[in-house]
Amino acid sequence: MKSKKVLSLLLACAVTISMGTTVFASTEDQIAAAQEQKQEAQAGLAQAQANISDLESKKQELESYLSELNTQYTELTDSISQLSVEAAEKEEELKNVQAELEKAKQDAQDQYEAMKIRIKYMYENGGSTMLELLLSSNNLSDFLNEASNIASISTYDRNMLKKYEETQEAIKTQEAQVEEESASISNLLTEKSSKQQEVQNLVSTTSDNISSYVNQISASQDEASALMAQVNSADSSISQLMEQAEQERAAEEAAAEAAQAAEAAQTEDTDAADEGDSTEDSSESVDTTEDTSSDSTDSSSSDEVSADTSVAEDTSSDSTDSSSSDSGSSSQGKYLGNFMLTGYCNCAQCCGTAGNATASGVMPTAGHTVAMAGVPFGTQLLINGTVYTVEDLGTPYGHVDIYCGSHSEALSFGLQYADVYQLN
Repeated sequence: MKSKKVLSLLLACAVTISMGTTVFASTEDQIAAAQEQKQEAQAGLAQAQANISDLESKKQELESYLSELNTQYTELTDSISQLSVEAAEKEEELKNVQAELEKAKQDAQDQYEAMKIRIKYMYENGGSTMLELLLSSNNLSDFLNEASNIASISTYDRNMLKKYEETQEAIKTQEAQVEEESASISNLLTEKSSKQQEVQNLVSTTSDNISSYVNQISASQDEASALMAQVNSADSSISQLMEQAEQERAAEEAAAEAAQAAEAAQTEDTDAADEGDSTEDSSESVDTTEDTSSDSTDSSSSDEVSADTSVAEDTSSDSTDSSSSDSGSSSQGKYLGNFMLTGYCNCAQCCGTAGNATASGVMPTAGHTVAMAGVPFGTQLLINGTVYTVEDLGTPYGHVDIYCGSHSEALSFGLQYADVYQLN
């Protein structure tokens, strides 16, 4: 009956171990899938951050260009204002010059009319006048004086007419110059106004482009936030799955230990049954003959002594093995446990940004640097015969992330388990 119970226990343990192994493998697959999703999210996050950096750079360039355009627009506005003032002054000057020209023309016309009247009078009444002057003069000197006065008046009229004509020419020249300057100012004003409109259009276009970049940056930042949330979610899932894997592995080890205990119990039952059969045979021999009983007793005593000797040797062997095992464990340092192992590098997919130093401030080195929380930086770990140094964070205690030289090496490392010893 006891053998049947032991057999049932063995079967149950075997089923439990089989189920635990299947579930454990499934959990490892989930961890691998979560890590792959995390790497994809980190790659997307790195791309989004690169896009944000590129957009920010372009936005800054446009903002600098917009500042230059605003400066040009302000200068053009000031120039147009100054030209408008100069144009108004030239227009006023032109009006004054034109008024002076009209006045000079009128004065010349009046002088010309007066001179014509005097010339006409002198020519029409020249003879009698000269005779009258001669008869009315007291002497020749008076006559010559009167004649000189008449000549002086004629000379004055001719000089004044010439002066007015020269004044008209000077005013006309000044008018042409003012008109030319006014036209030049007008053309310059038109050119400046056209340039101002062009700059204003550029300012409007640049402002629109900046707004577009701002919207793109905002969208990229939202995308980066979503990807960061995915990375954090993946980290949380990985941590939970790792805890689950540890629990499943502990359950598997417990089931294996139970199976070993059950197997040992069955072995003891079998030995006990064999010993019972041997005792019955010995009793039958005693009933048959005393000599045989004596021989059997001697033989039994010899067997017991032999058995005791064997048990002692087994105990001594187990003690020696245990002592040897303890000695080997102590020579490898403090045993921390059977930990999960993964690989990583300092690329953008693994770390978000490429080329960064570790959390301890040093640059990572392949075959030397590992990441694990729960122990101080500088802790040396012996894993699969290689001594590593904890120089980075990012994984919980019980999960060692080993730095690799490239992303392909980190991917090919996959998910492993190994005994971990602390050397310092």
